[in-house]
Formats: sequence, C-alpha cells, structure tokens
Amino acid sequence: MADSYHQLEISQKSMDLFYATHRLSHTLPRHELYELGSQVRRSCDGINSNIVEGYGRKRYKADFIKFLVYAHSSCDETKNHLKKITVLYPELVKDHLYLKDEYDRLSAKIYNFIKYVEKNWKI
Repeated sequence: MADSYHQLEISQKSMDLFYATHRLSHTLPRHELYELGSQVRRSCDGINSNIVEGYGRKRYKADFIKFLVYAHSSCDETKNHLKKITVLYPELVKDHLYLKDEYDRLSAKIYNFIKYVEKNWKI
C-alpha cells in the first residue's frame, strides 16, 4: 500500500481534475458563479478531500471504505453538474469535453480501489 495518499493514483487524478474543473467553473456566466459554478467546485473538491480523509483513517478499514464511497459519490455528483453545464453552456465547454471521460475513468478507478480495499486491506 502507498505510504501517502499522494501516491494513490486516484488522489493524483482527482486533484488534476479538480484544477481543470475549477478553472472551467470560472468561465461560467457571472450569475452562475455562485450557483452551478459553486456546486461543481464543491463536488469536485469533495472527491479528493474524501480520498485524503479516508486515507487518514486507513487504520480503520470501514472508515476508509466509507470515505472512498463518499469520493465515488462526489465524482458522480460532479459528472452530473458537468452535464448540466454542457447542456446550458455548450459554447463554454467545447475545450473541456474531455472532462466527462476523465471523470468516468476516475469513477471506475475509485470503484475498483474500493473493491481492492474491501478484499485485501489488512492492518
């Protein structure tokens, strides 16, 4: 197992996606910056934050899994917000369409990591 959450691929990927999504959210119209923009910023931040918090509780397998599930749920929430942005503001996301595929990949990686921890995690 990794010595630090920084070594987890899902942590690295979620942070990279956070930065890209955060930048995208600031291109939304002014009236959306504190509505949909804020929601997508919080949900994508929640992915990485829950991975980090769960890793901090890794001594307790159930807690680790719980926070990984929260991260997975935040990933789904982020994908939902991005879908809304794509429909409402397609002109803003043409350069960011790759995010959907990247969040799909991240979601699968988090899911697989949860399954790995459930099956193999020992203290």
